[in-house]
Amino acid sequence: MNVFHEALYRPLFNLLIWLYDVIPGADIGFAIIALTVLVKLALWPLTNASLKSQKALQDLQPKLDALKEEHKDDKEKLAKSMMELYSSEKVNPLSSCLPILVQIPILIALYRVLSDGLHVESLSALYSFVANPGAINEMFLGIVNLGERSVPLAVLAGLFQFWQTRMLLARRPPKQVRGKPGAKDEEMLASMNQSMMYFMPVMTVVIGASLPGGLTLYWVAINVVSIVQQYMVFGKKAKS
Repeated sequence: MNVFHEALYRPLFNLLIWLYDVIPGADIGFAIIALTVLVKLALWPLTNASLKSQKALQDLQPKLDALKEEHKDDKEKLAKSMMELYSSEKVNPLSSCLPILVQIPILIALYRVLSDGLHVESLSALYSFVANPGAINEMFLGIVNLGERSVPLAVLAGLFQFWQTRMLLARRPPKQVRGKPGAKDEEMLASMNQSMMYFMPVMTVVIGASLPGGLTLYWVAINVVSIVQQYMVFGKKAKS
């Protein structure tokens, strides 16, 4: 726990307070947004690798559907053909997982920082070279108290979550193979994704409405940056 505290939590906490000190207006909301953007930029290469892998798998889906239709009665031949396809297309179906796993400890630390960042007693964790503001202004834009629950921010987080999830939906199999045995798995995956597209935003609103506004603002900010990054990856691929 000390390693986690010193290696991740404390540096992020000090960065948050430093941003609060240097950004004009003494608004913790702007510091939270700036910290979220900086963390996302630091994780940008990892996230990009994961998104590109997901996009590559989506692009391969029609070929995978064709293989499943062709070898629907021979699972061994199907598995071999799929591995050959992954190899020829230079796509690793597991490569989207590792970047996400690497990010988890950092995101947990960031969550902890934003949970504690509005409390004066947490300022004892500041480094000697980071100015102690003495108190934290919890009002964002002068109207939203980030130390209390905020339903409007939770709804906003849910809307952006819906947008982000929709961008990541796996495409359904082509019409010519849809409904055939080889495409049943993809039909099921598409149906699950469709449910997640609505379930995740609802859960975001419910959970966000029970959290301090500072954490919900972080949720909004990280979804917005994620949408921008996804658009850059998927949009660039679509145009090429």
